[in-house]
Amino acid sequence: MNYVAPAWLPGGNLQTIWPALFSRRVLGPEPRYRRERWDTPDGDFVDVDFLQQLPGQTEPGPEAPMLVLFHGLEGSSRSHYAEAFADHARERGWAYAVPHFRGCSGELNRAPRAYHSGDFEEIGWMLQRLRAGRRAPVMAVGISLGGNALLRWAEEAGDTAAHTASSVAAVCSPIDLAAGGWAIGRGFNRLVYTRMFLQTMKPKAMQKLAQFPGLFDAQALTQARDLYEFDNVFTAPLHGYKSTEDYWARGSAKPHLHRIRIPALVVNARNDPFVPAWCLPHQNEVGPCVTLWQPAHGGHVGFPHGRVPGHVRRMPDAVGGWLAQPGLSL
Repeated sequence: MNYVAPAWLPGGNLQTIWPALFSRRVLGPEPRYRRERWDTPDGDFVDVDFLQQLPGQTEPGPEAPMLVLFHGLEGSSRSHYAEAFADHARERGWAYAVPHFRGCSGELNRAPRAYHSGDFEEIGWMLQRLRAGRRAPVMAVGISLGGNALLRWAEEAGDTAAHTASSVAAVCSPIDLAAGGWAIGRGFNRLVYTRMFLQTMKPKAMQKLAQFPGLFDAQALTQARDLYEFDNVFTAPLHGYKSTEDYWARGSAKPHLHRIRIPALVVNARNDPFVPAWCLPHQNEVGPCVTLWQPAHGGHVGFPHGRVPGHVRRMPDAVGGWLAQPGLSL
């Protein structure tokens, strides 16, 4: 991916924050969604948003390709990247769906569990349901946390993944969770990004505790100052891990990229504040089905393009083009 950031927006932090807050997300009208609620096998639910076409346009049928987007930590179908991919899908005439991880659609889920970076079983269940009845390829892209979970699914599914998805892409994903956790827990990242995430994650966890008294130590969660401590109290024990270290080790996609048997694109900007460049894999460390794009610029899911205030369609256009034609060099 031959991406170069505009001169007016230097550095990984600006390329992360500005696009999320101020850049144009779409080149056409704002996406409109139709929501479906799916009951999960364990008695919970997830909400899936499907892109609606503009008035007068025909909705893509089962013969049209479908693009599925798995959002990042505390994201949704209204995240800047989700709307940018929706705009890209509409231009191509594709169906487009954004399944929300549990608790991310605006309503607290029913079960004690939430979601996490290694949630590959949930990814597989969602993809299989979206694939059912379709006569055209289903392509999937995961952003940040969602991308790591998507790669973990492709790794675990191995040869059977091709029955569900034709190609997958992970964008700015912390495929080495320990390295990402280290990076976001330091300096500016700790003051800005960690605080931002915990402002929504802690209240959700406390709501979960009200649902299920005794689920975890309330005082320990209240005192959690970073994602390591939050994961140690909440994410790890609620999802079958012994500790944060166990969760980060078993949940990381990087050690298993050689197991992927469908075309997979892994995009990481080398100035991403969340994902240190030193932890990124080299092409000779991954399997033949995996393509690495590691541009020098882009920040974390930023990739702004054009004049002030810029837009964020450059990355979805490049990734969407690759998903439709794996191996395409852009």
